Amino acid sequence: MKLIVQITRVLVGGLFIFSGLVKAIDPLGLTYKMEEFFEVWARENYLPALMNWLSGHAFTFSIIMITLEVALGVALLVGWARRLTLNLLLVLMLFFTFLTSYVLFSGKIRACGCFGDCIPLTPVQTFTKDIILLLLLGILFWGRQYIQPLFKRNMPLWFVMIATALTLYLQAHVIIHLPLADCLPYKPGNNILELRKMPADAVPDKYEYSFIYEKNGEQKAFTAAALPDSTWSFVDRKQTLVEKGRNNIPVINDFTLRDADGIDVTETVLNQPEYYLFFIKAFEKNEIKWLDDFKKLATYAKKQNKPLGIVTSIPQEAGQFFNNFNGLNLPVYTCDVTAIKTAARANPALLVMQGPVVKAKYSWADLDEVFEP
Repeated sequence: MKLIVQITRVLVGGLFIFSGLVKAIDPLGLTYKMEEFFEVWARENYLPALMNWLSGHAFTFSIIMITLEVALGVALLVGWARRLTLNLLLVLMLFFTFLTSYVLFSGKIRACGCFGDCIPLTPVQTFTKDIILLLLLGILFWGRQYIQPLFKRNMPLWFVMIATALTLYLQAHVIIHLPLADCLPYKPGNNILELRKMPADAVPDKYEYSFIYEKNGEQKAFTAAALPDSTWSFVDRKQTLVEKGRNNIPVINDFTLRDADGIDVTETVLNQPEYYLFFIKAFEKNEIKWLDDFKKLATYAKKQNKPLGIVTSIPQEAGQFFNNFNGLNLPVYTCDVTAIKTAARANPALLVMQGPVVKAKYSWADLDEVFEP
């Protein structure tokens, strides 16, 4: 029994550390996933006021959740505060299992993001994982007397504190400087135009259509192959899903650039030889930190004869800031905010483009690497 507990202890502790670190390299990914949960629950009228408040604090909850996963994993391995650690692990696992079961059985959220974007799991896989972890936690509770500290005195606590501090530092670093590993569709080397196309092996959804016609106050449904004569008046058309397709959503399905007149200029922009796209989701207090470097970048881009464009979901505000206030005279393209969140994990961020291919990505804190030798 003691051996089983120790093996389980290593498995559970290691998995929690791994799960936390995988998300810690891109904490905004978990933030956006938590916002999605809260927004869905708000639309479903599950305490909408509370859900909207939680959505506004999703970033803080994301940082706490990730740090707690790593800290509890380390605490279990080194044997710190056995009872507290096991109780908190159980609370986390019950919460995770609730989320994964909601994803699996409701169908309203595509994935839970349990291992971040670098290790995508299906809803069935994530739910199964959580059930197995709950069973393993049951073993640990059953044999908790065998979970003893690996070190004397306060050393286990020091390990937990150091792990907590390092996890917080890692998250702070990647929030400023972009994730350590980019597993998203806009990573360097990817061709945006190609990823906007439907997959070659896509199977479309199959629908049946019925047409509602009316005659003498009576409404009746007809198939497309057997429409009524001209004495009937058309009322409505109904569409019914017969068979769900598969692999029929492009990897990038929400990226469209529109100019000031609302015209789709995506292919025109992305087919330029070499250029820069500066993604900005919102204007925050740190714009002063990057504005000087951005002006230098704009000057450098002009000398290199490489176009520089602004990509944003708030074109009027961006146009005023860059062109009216700072006189940069740059094109401003409107884009869906979800696409911006995916393409640019830092706000703002620069994509160095070569045609439709992402050549490199830089956070606002690293813009000087582009124009300085």
